[in-house]
Amino acid sequence: MKTGHRIINLCSALWLLFSIHVPTGLAQTQTAATAKTETPSPSDDGWHVAIAPYIWFAGVHGTVGALNHEASVHASFGDIFNYLNIGAMAAVEPRYNRIVMPFDFLWMKLSDQKSLPFDEGATSVKAKMTETLITQKIGYRFVDAKKVFGFRYWHLQNTFTLQPTQIANGISQSANWVDGLGGARIELGLTPKLSAMVLGDAGGGSARLDYQVAGLLGYKVSRKVVLLAGDRYLAVDYRPVGNAGFIYDVAMPGLVFGAAFNVK
Repeated sequence: MKTGHRIINLCSALWLLFSIHVPTGLAQTQTAATAKTETPSPSDDGWHVAIAPYIWFAGVHGTVGALNHEASVHASFGDIFNYLNIGAMAAVEPRYNRIVMPFDFLWMKLSDQKSLPFDEGATSVKAKMTETLITQKIGYRFVDAKKVFGFRYWHLQNTFTLQPTQIANGISQSANWVDGLGGARIELGLTPKLSAMVLGDAGGGSARLDYQVAGLLGYKVSRKVVLLAGDRYLAVDYRPVGNAGFIYDVAMPGLVFGAAFNVK
């Protein structure tokens, strides 16, 4: 992974954190004219809940390791369907007045059929990464911007199949960890039906670095439904001292498509 790209994306995440997360109230996105006032309308008071199932076509680039075996993985968006990478994702955001509690769940399998092994004697390796991410935050809504703090839980399993000589049934190792996060999101009404959103978070703890940035466009279909499309970049650098041989130092960029349903 190129250091320059990581620094640029981290700077973007930090800028989002200090200057400006599933879109809540997207069906009620303010236009530029109405966003000038900070007085909430009566419909914004009380409890509101937005549910947003989505699909993230994530590639993966970086270094992964299991039981002291490492591989360089590079699977782009074009490889996703060839390698049958799959996932289940959804975000939920309860809100009470101006207090927001965004929650994001992600489970997916990423793989690279032609990873480059660092092991002597192996010419290629199939690397499969199965990951579960749970992100929970709480924050405060400032008109069209939200600042949030929380944590991201990771469960990872790395599995290698070496070629031409396999070791037993393969090499596999898993790890679990939690990182603290801070972030923000800003929403802008472009037209009565079209809105733009930029979000990001950054942190760490168990991982040396854990951050994401994303940009989305929302199209208001009805008062309760908004279609979403955009791009998401998530990166993590996890090299634990107490879990020898496990490495997950990757960036995962990809397109996002989904829909937000304001159920309350």
